[in-house]
Amino acid sequence: MSKLQVRAFLYQLGCFAVLFLAFRFLIAAYTGLTGIWIPLTAFVIGTIIGPKFQAARTKDGEKLFMKWIFIKGIKEIG
Repeated sequence: MSKLQVRAFLYQLGCFAVLFLAFRFLIAAYTGLTGIWIPLTAFVIGTIIGPKFQAARTKDGEKLFMKWIFIKGIKEIG
């Protein structure tokens, strides 16, 4: 794995972790869900809402891209 692939993986993991923890707290506090349904629901929401990072080789070298449902199109990170 190249440096950018590792960076993309870490960005993906970090964003998912933040969203998962936030939604887990919100779901536990404001819904009637109990047991395994709290983390399962937080997992699904975090997976859908989280941005997707990918390292790709272009003619200018390897670059890092991000796609998110709240941003139109694909954004180049680095």
